[in-house]
Amino acid sequence: MPLITIDGADARDFDDAVYAEPWSGPEGPGFRLIVAIADVAHYVRPGSALDSEARRRGNSVYFPDRVVPMLPEALSNGWCSLRPGEDRGCLFVEIHIDAIGRKLRHRFGRGLMRSAARLTYDDVQAMADGAQDSLLPEGMMETLFAAWRALSTARAQRGTLELDVPERVVRLDATGRITAIEPRIRHDSHRLIEDFMVLANVAAAEELERRRRPCLYRIHAPPSPERAESMRDNLSAMGFAVPPVGTLHARDLAGVLARAAEGDAPTLVSETILRAQSQAEYSPENIGHFGLALSSYAHFTSPIRRYADLMVHRALIGMGTHPPDAMPAADAAKLEDIGTQVSTAERRAILAERETTERYVAAWLADQVGTEFTGHVSGVTRFGVFVTLTQTGASGLVPVSTLPDDVWTHDDKTHTLRGRDSGLVLRLGQPVTVRLAEATPVTGGLLFTLTDLPPVPARRARSQRPR
Repeated sequence: MPLITIDGADARDFDDAVYAEPWSGPEGPGFRLIVAIADVAHYVRPGSALDSEARRRGNSVYFPDRVVPMLPEALSNGWCSLRPGEDRGCLFVEIHIDAIGRKLRHRFGRGLMRSAARLTYDDVQAMADGAQDSLLPEGMMETLFAAWRALSTARAQRGTLELDVPERVVRLDATGRITAIEPRIRHDSHRLIEDFMVLANVAAAEELERRRRPCLYRIHAPPSPERAESMRDNLSAMGFAVPPVGTLHARDLAGVLARAAEGDAPTLVSETILRAQSQAEYSPENIGHFGLALSSYAHFTSPIRRYADLMVHRALIGMGTHPPDAMPAADAAKLEDIGTQVSTAERRAILAERETTERYVAAWLADQVGTEFTGHVSGVTRFGVFVTLTQTGASGLVPVSTLPDDVWTHDDKTHTLRGRDSGLVLRLGQPVTVRLAEATPVTGGLLFTLTDLPPVPARRARSQRPR
């Protein structure tokens, strides 16, 4: 069975491999999928020094110039990594789906595997597009994508949130100097792996739930009433209607995203919906996953870089006999504390990654003070407006003090900043041209001035205004 890994070109820790073949059963035609995951639990035993440090770190952290791994590189890039042509321990799940992507059954197992190929997302996309000869057995690439299209159908029927928020990639040369800031390109090959992993994660959660075993679920609560109401106001200002808070479902927001994709501000709509979302977290109490529109979900597919996945592996391993690498009873009893700990570590990592990228971007732009850029208003406050640049995705502030002399009023409901005398209005999503006034690499802060506002009439004396 030619299991393959598909990752980024610069990846070194290969923790998942996939395979697909056509299948037909009593339910009709469909696909048989295999998702194999590195058996990290074999090497990282509960209560060991390795385990304690991995739990403390919670996850690997990815910066433009380095990775701070959760596990020592000898494991993350070596013994645990599913490198081609080398025997590796794995946990696998065999899943049967029908022609429209519905999961029919699954089976978990543990064994040895040997990756047949290490492919990149670009490789796989080029093969799928016919721009490159396939490196896989005849028909395998077509089957992988056919199975993915079936999963895409199921995802669309559920109404999951697919937020089109561009990510930035900082390119560095061998000396660490920035060479480019680029948007991250997402291919169908990325989506294929994402959907295969989501399916495997669902199977893991459902298996542990069915067996009444302890599970650290990946949960995502619906937006809070306050955030949901603010989101409704924002989307309404952009011309999109959203149901009231009590009846809001992910498919409602998916419909907004679909309509926005046909307009001129899909990114802004995605950002608006994203800001309203609660933070996904880990918990032994299953409340479902709002964004993925799933009733049961857990992280199973990345144990090299996420401690929560390692806990799920241990729970699955312990379903049969009780080997030394299964989840100990002491850990099962304190899953809530572990979930809180790794959720906090995840938030810390996300913040560190974001702030580091912002500082790199500010350093990149520091030599371009005075340059004009296009962008859109991505936030409106009483002290100014935030603008996100089209080319780099960088965001900065246009202080109200730099706007034309006027009395500027902030409207919370319409998310506008309005000049009382001039009648000028700055609103969420508005395209603008700005000039970079200041870039501060040490904080990642950017300040802009607007360059495309129409001239403002001279302000009238107060005594001339009607009362």
